[in-house]
Amino acid sequence: MSEPTPVFTTGTARTVLRLEGALVLVACAWIYSGLNQGWILFLLLFFAPDLAAVGYLAGKRTGAAAYNALHTYLGPLALGIVGGVLAMDVVVGVALIWGAHIGFDRALGFGLKLPTGFRDTHLGRIGKV
Repeated sequence: MSEPTPVFTTGTARTVLRLEGALVLVACAWIYSGLNQGWILFLLLFFAPDLAAVGYLAGKRTGAAAYNALHTYLGPLALGIVGGVLAMDVVVGVALIWGAHIGFDRALGFGLKLPTGFRDTHLGRIGKV
């Protein structure tokens, strides 16, 4: 059985999604700066979601699922709500760092992974303009 041909977002829609990612990055960093938690924590946790790529050791489908689970805005949004309701600024801070990371990835064109391979994302193939 052959692999399906990946379908990528192109044109204006891709540009809008990348600009949206840049805006999320800036907004999360700006809000985080108001929490006065320091930038060391930000730098230490910024690339933590990329550890999900370890899932690729179990195969392309598992890797894509693990990576995508930590690269959607649902996780940081839920964590931020919980942190806000419980008045736990550090939890809100972690949620903002997580959201900033996702925005950074999207701004650079690293989207949600497709099961066809690590380089195939909803924003296009990594390494192709």
